[in-house]
Amino acid sequence: MLIATWNVNSVRSRIDQVKEWLVDNQPDILCLQETKVEDKDFPFEVFTNLGYQLSIKGQKSYNGVAIISRHSIDDVQIGFEDVILNNEEASHLSEQKRVISALINDIRIINVYVPNGSSLDSEKFNYKKKWISYLKIFLDKYLSRKDPICLLGDFNIAPEDKDIHSPEKFKGKIMASSIERELLKYAIGDKLEDVFRIFEPGKDNWTWWNYRHSAWEKNNGWRIDHIYVTEELLSRARSCWIDKKIRSNHKPSDHVPVILNIDWPSLEDENEFSFDENE
Repeated sequence: MLIATWNVNSVRSRIDQVKEWLVDNQPDILCLQETKVEDKDFPFEVFTNLGYQLSIKGQKSYNGVAIISRHSIDDVQIGFEDVILNNEEASHLSEQKRVISALINDIRIINVYVPNGSSLDSEKFNYKKKWISYLKIFLDKYLSRKDPICLLGDFNIAPEDKDIHSPEKFKGKIMASSIERELLKYAIGDKLEDVFRIFEPGKDNWTWWNYRHSAWEKNNGWRIDHIYVTEELLSRARSCWIDKKIRSNHKPSDHVPVILNIDWPSLEDENEFSFDENE
């Protein structure tokens, strides 16, 4: 089973690239961030014609998240407020369309687009800190339900120095500060594992290259798009990789897909494959 995440930086601008990537790679689930389109204008037909179901939440010009799946999409939750009930701040933080989750093939898929934060002395950074603190509450609610969880998306944080091309240059800066790293570590907790690092522990594994300063040509990238899984999925993970080549497309997104391959039953296999949580 293939599960992928990709910040497409406008789904309508990249729709031909997204379609081509789906046809070439045949993922079971693709989570998109920065769709940048209102729901009524989302290009549904492209995906449904390829046999995918969709659950989306977007807004004009900014943010926006989508789950695209070959399997049935159930129990869809939008934002924090659908899970953190009767909480005014959770409702406020859900106004920007940055979180969507669903139960797919017995896996809780949580697709997030974490705020960038702009700079450490800005109000946007205060918003980012608050948002991540609510992500912690949100994740704890799901973890208490004991479903296998796959949390993925654009986190706008490089977890370690090796996740940045020139860590000394960005020390204490946005997306690389110790404040953000500690907040992310706290939010993820000890029940979710950065699955890419299980398979690729080394340096120079980037998922994002700035459009400026010839970052792609110089391979000056960051790893800010992540996939985290609980033990049930980690034990069945077979590989996890970054599809770097797509960044060389004409007018590409500044991000590339990250793909997880897990040995997990499809709906067609469920009568032949029994999952024992004690294995």
